[in-house]
Amino acid sequence: MSKKNTTGLTPVLRVDFPHAERLGRGKIMLLEHIRETGSISAAGRAMDMSYRRAWLLVSALNRMFAQESVASQRGGKQGGGAVLTPFGEELIRRFRVMEAKAEAALADELAWLGENRNTNPVAAAPAITDPEQHS
Repeated sequence: MSKKNTTGLTPVLRVDFPHAERLGRGKIMLLEHIRETGSISAAGRAMDMSYRRAWLLVSALNRMFAQESVASQRGGKQGGGAVLTPFGEELIRRFRVMEAKAEAALADELAWLGENRNTNPVAAAPAITDPEQHS
């Protein structure tokens, strides 16, 4: 039976697709912010990124899969906006499930790392000297 992760250590999930496409927690967080705000620009601001960067990430997500994750509407009388599609909602859900499974599967190893981690790096082992400097 594996232990619950109480180390504060967190594995980070990233899925690499062919042709250098990637899906990681940054894009998933952007989708979550779009869901909360209804806006790509507001989601980008919440993550301290420019509208252009947020828009490029949404565009990449929409190209990455057979279905769009985000549907956007241009400005007008009601103003612009963005909403997650049902696929985008499912993408978030499944990514978060994968993260939880990865953390559960690694709990014992994370506990070991936590138990053996130096919590005071300043007082770490003495510096290793470079033998080439003493030639």
